[in-house]
Amino acid sequence: MAVAELSQQGIIARKPRSLLSDSVNRLKKNKLAMVSMMFLLLMVLAAFPFASLFTSGDFAKQDLMANSALPQWVESTAIGRVVFSIIMPNNYENYVRYSDQFPLGADDLGRDLWTRTIYGARISLSIAVVASTVSLIIGTIYGLISGYIGGTVDNVMMRVVDFLYGFPFIVVVILLQTYFKALAKHGAEGSIGQVMVNLNNAMGGMFFLFIAIGLINWLGMARIARGQALSIRKKEYVDAAKAVGAVDTRIIFRHILPNILGPLIVMETLQIPGYIFLEAFLSFIGLGVNPPTPSWGIMISEAAPAVRSYPNQLLPPALALTFTTLAFNFLGDGLRDAFDPKMKE
Repeated sequence: MAVAELSQQGIIARKPRSLLSDSVNRLKKNKLAMVSMMFLLLMVLAAFPFASLFTSGDFAKQDLMANSALPQWVESTAIGRVVFSIIMPNNYENYVRYSDQFPLGADDLGRDLWTRTIYGARISLSIAVVASTVSLIIGTIYGLISGYIGGTVDNVMMRVVDFLYGFPFIVVVILLQTYFKALAKHGAEGSIGQVMVNLNNAMGGMFFLFIAIGLINWLGMARIARGQALSIRKKEYVDAAKAVGAVDTRIIFRHILPNILGPLIVMETLQIPGYIFLEAFLSFIGLGVNPPTPSWGIMISEAAPAVRSYPNQLLPPALALTFTTLAFNFLGDGLRDAFDPKMKE
């Protein structure tokens, strides 16, 4: 039956949609994932290009006369008094001081908590991007080669991964950071180590953190990429590429990689909260970025000793860390549901 006849009968031929458009539409229907995406986008904009517009611009500036000060709006608004009467000790009005310079108060050194929280987002978001990118690139290439070649090469490459998995991950990262900290303290002048130390100092201590976290995190991605490559290397389009004389490199990166990259990106998104928590943990124990570079882990560590007297100093970094990791979790779940063919209606 012709299309015109179908149209006359009220049956309209619908153009089939691509898998990508279907996935995007499913993602848009996930309200929690979309809200999380908007939150992360606002976090990126506030932390990087517009940080100086929303903050004082100097996260290391101290006002020792206003150390541990509460924001002035706490005393001047009813809502502020109610909220802080809940989180603060009963007798906090007897010893606390107020300041109108700090929207969220000041820490024990008189530094603006709002400014440090916003600039601390740079560390967490940078770790999320760099660690996930390194893990995705190294793990995908390693797993693709292992899964595509197979045989003895696959066995040897996977035994290397199994061997590295035998090391306790957190302990290895702590040892690496301890070594890098010692290198930064006793680096030889003119050596490659000194060049790395200078680069690390210029980045506020993030360079060594990138290396420590990126050296290990690719192992899980390598296993996932290998499994995907094993399931695709026998497909008809791979056999067709071999039949026309395509080399292995072209088959791996032009035919197999595009078909497995989507699930790999989704899986890596789900790993990002772990990277952020790891950075916060390392900063909490003193193996993260170099002070006075702000990090949510460092801020939590500094606020912990005075949590009974000034719990308000713990709230900004703790809430920022919680909401950011939750947003990445919700976004990762949304991407997984959207790009999973089994979820298609």
